[in-house]
Amino acid sequence: MKQVKITSELTVYDDFNELPNDIISLMEKAKEARLKAYAPYSKFLVGAAILLDNGEVVIGSNQENASYPSGLCAERTAIYYAGAKFPEAKIIKMAITAGSKSNGTETPIPPCGACRQSIAEYEVKQDLPIEIYFMGTTGKVVKSNSLANLLPLGFDRSFL
Repeated sequence: MKQVKITSELTVYDDFNELPNDIISLMEKAKEARLKAYAPYSKFLVGAAILLDNGEVVIGSNQENASYPSGLCAERTAIYYAGAKFPEAKIIKMAITAGSKSNGTETPIPPCGACRQSIAEYEVKQDLPIEIYFMGTTGKVVKSNSLANLLPLGFDRSFL
């Protein structure tokens, strides 16, 4: 038997204003997208903004449905739109902001498991890590240099 230890390395910014200027701009677009979310049931709004290697920025917001599994998260909305609109472009950076409509959320909120799997698919496809920044509605911002920090032992096409 062998015990294996898996670690992740993340950078935590104490405040939104500590971010590099390009990330502040990307996070502002994610905030704008969050305000356009359709979340009448959970009242939990999420916005995502993706910077592509062609300079385009693609945004997405969560879209709920009365049949809960039929909705879609902001991250996947943005990723799938980027893949449909710019199929040859690579995703360089992603900014995510999330929180309750009724009260602020200071805790950084990472992508859900399904979104992590979708982001992983694009990292593998493009053979390039994606920088991911995530936050609540205010407060600290967490940066991961790759989805692999958020989804160790990920499942990808190499298993198929």
